[in-house]
Amino acid sequence: MTYNDIKKLYFSIGEVSQVTDLKQYVLRYWETEFPMLKPQKNSAGNRIYKEEDIQLIRLVKHLLYERKYTIQGARELLTQLSQRDELKKALRDIQILDAIIGPQSDESAEKEKESVSAGEKERALLLKIRKALVEIAEILQDEQ
Repeated sequence: MTYNDIKKLYFSIGEVSQVTDLKQYVLRYWETEFPMLKPQKNSAGNRIYKEEDIQLIRLVKHLLYERKYTIQGARELLTQLSQRDELKKALRDIQILDAIIGPQSDESAEKEKESVSAGEKERALLLKIRKALVEIAEILQDEQ
């Protein structure tokens, strides 16, 4: 089932899960982490997603999985975009988001903007140290 195959106003969590290729529990978790992601509920209490919700989910997925943002970093970026009235533009096209926040470089993916928590900074530093140690080990191996 593809997103374009479905022509309706509201989508169940199962349908959204299929079109976004995300598990339902991930969608429910993201609702707790991203205040702007609040699907309505029907009279039975089931979540019903609108097209805008699906676009937001795709945007969050892009930030987390492709741009390597942390949840906190993605939430802060989306909040900033919302305050500058650029969120709706970014929802329409992910390339617009990339133009707004700039191209992704290896350094920017590792640095994780300014909102990286202390634990994540330590992890990034440890990964750099590990990489350097691996390079040193390779050099020593080549000299033998």
